[in-house]
Amino acid sequence: MKSILRKLAFCAAVLGCLVTGAQMASAKDVKIIVVSHGQANDPFWSVVKNGVTAGAKDVGAKVDYRAPETFDMVAMSQLIDAAVNQKPNGLIVSIPDASALGPSIKKAVAAGIPVISINSGSDVSQSLGALLHVGQDEYSAGKAAGMKLKEMGGKTAICVNQEVGNVALDQRCKGFGDGFAGNVKVLPVSNDPADVRAKVKAALSANGDIDTIMALGASTAGEPSLAAVKDVGKLGKINVATFDLSADFLKAVAAGDATFAIDQQQFLQGYLPVVFLANYAKFGLIPGGNVPSGPNLITKDKAAQVVELSAKGIR
Repeated sequence: MKSILRKLAFCAAVLGCLVTGAQMASAKDVKIIVVSHGQANDPFWSVVKNGVTAGAKDVGAKVDYRAPETFDMVAMSQLIDAAVNQKPNGLIVSIPDASALGPSIKKAVAAGIPVISINSGSDVSQSLGALLHVGQDEYSAGKAAGMKLKEMGGKTAICVNQEVGNVALDQRCKGFGDGFAGNVKVLPVSNDPADVRAKVKAALSANGDIDTIMALGASTAGEPSLAAVKDVGKLGKINVATFDLSADFLKAVAAGDATFAIDQQQFLQGYLPVVFLANYAKFGLIPGGNVPSGPNLITKDKAAQVVELSAKGIR
């Protein structure tokens, strides 16, 4: 009898090893899909994608990055639905418009697909069923920037918004206005730098009291705004700040031509969710709450240190 029990125990142990080995082997085939509202050729989102690629390499996961050709919530919701149909091990999404994207995200959760939100949507992420959010609180970041620029003597400002209707960017302007507590006007522009430059120049020419510019994207709005300030001969006289980073804007900060840039460390917004979802698929491990990737204020004393990494697509 003891001999039979020993043989059964041995067979069970062998079977357990085989099952464990199979599970570990299948863990190498983890597939994750990223659906963002920003195209990978956008300077900001290219850094996010670099983080996604680095995370996939580090954990050995297969990751597919997708985005609509333009800021299009209908197209984005369709991309999320298509991703759900492919039944990935995890889904990473940005949420610039919860009302438009919420139903598709809830479908993913209902299908048993773990979801992590990034960049925008920190206020609605949990209610839609996401495990957590990686990003910064946009309103708070905008308010902090407004308070800082007010301390610097600002009284009349424009908030240059290249995607009006993107809730995250609207929250940045709202926070900035509340923190600045002065005369603030939202200036709607497109993602075309030439359009931004022309409209900012026109605004400055029409109102000589403008002493502060808050741009919502370094390369898309910050750099063209600086060019417009130079066009009207007020470089160094108007405080120009921006959300996010670009090598050229950081050089302007280092030179004293621009005031500061707000770094939300978008590389981490791409990198961390991939690592989290891969480990969740393999071991059931996940952080217990949201991960704030920013904001970090990059001023003149810090700018030179960050320029090289920004040029490399990491900051």
